[in-house]
Amino acid sequence: MTLKTWLSLGLLVLLVHLVLLQKIPLKLPASPQEGSPSFATRTVVLATSSKPVPSKAAAIQGKPARRTAPQSKPIPQPVTAPAPSGLADISSTMAAADTTARAAEPTAEPIASPASAPGSAPTPAAEQALAIAKPAPVIEAGPVLQVQKVTFRADGLPGSVKLAYRVDANKFPFTLRSALIWQHDGSSYQAHLSIHAFGQSRVQTSRGTIDQLGLAPERFSDKYRSELAAHFNRAQGMVSFSANTPSIPLQTGAQDRLSVLAQLASLVASAPQGFSPGTTLQVQTIGPRSADIWLFTFGNMETLELPGGTQQALKLVRQPRQTYDQKLEVWLAPGLAYLPARIRITEANGDYVDQKWEASEAAVGP
Repeated sequence: MTLKTWLSLGLLVLLVHLVLLQKIPLKLPASPQEGSPSFATRTVVLATSSKPVPSKAAAIQGKPARRTAPQSKPIPQPVTAPAPSGLADISSTMAAADTTARAAEPTAEPIASPASAPGSAPTPAAEQALAIAKPAPVIEAGPVLQVQKVTFRADGLPGSVKLAYRVDANKFPFTLRSALIWQHDGSSYQAHLSIHAFGQSRVQTSRGTIDQLGLAPERFSDKYRSELAAHFNRAQGMVSFSANTPSIPLQTGAQDRLSVLAQLASLVASAPQGFSPGTTLQVQTIGPRSADIWLFTFGNMETLELPGGTQQALKLVRQPRQTYDQKLEVWLAPGLAYLPARIRITEANGDYVDQKWEASEAAVGP
């Protein structure tokens, strides 16, 4: 063979080796050791869709899932709270406890309204006076009353006096005794009402000042075995109770269950012509545990035959507004400076206590 032929064969072998070297990888993978786990990972890309995904239950049934419409919140319905009940001044057993009453919002001075104008529109003062909060006492439906403001004159206050009463009660076959001591010096007052039976007594006291609206009580107490008291904080416009019942807002012209008797006397004496039969007077009245709105309806002048003699007296009635409320009847006598000549309290079950004027004595100021 010629040299040219050998060179051609050598070049061909070199080219074959170069091709084979290019196909061999530069680094071979290591073989896994025996017993060691091998892992394989992969990334899965999910396609997004704007269509809602059907629920599992709907997918099983082969039906598309139903969308639930948002439910609207129920509209709360107004709830009318029952009016609180309260006890009057003296009970026949002298052991009746006061019931809890609702608080009242501040309002204008006591108002008198003749009941002879049904159907007339209530004034803002009337609506404010009837608006009681946390919650409001229920005022029975009836004719709308025309409102007339009541004025107070200092010379209408009765002079200091002690009134003695004979007390009849259906639970007792014998006569009891009670006494009302009323004292004032023109700027402050004090009232004391007591009833005694079998060596025990129930005593109510009220003390305070006298302002342009009449009596402004500062403290009222009711004592039978133990004492309960209400404190009038006029700077804060609140009344607090020693019985740890909630404090309540104090209305302008508010009275306690004892001072209201003298306040009625002074208001009637200030303007006797302003209280024709059917007139209703409302006063926020504070007890030892609670407050209530007392509505007094005026009647006619009556002649009373009493243990102390005959008296002409103007009758007022506080009618029950709830099932267990008491009925309170008061006769204000001009001959006693419009202080009560008779006080009759009737329970819901018919039991009563009837206090009738027997004698008067002079008393000095507080």
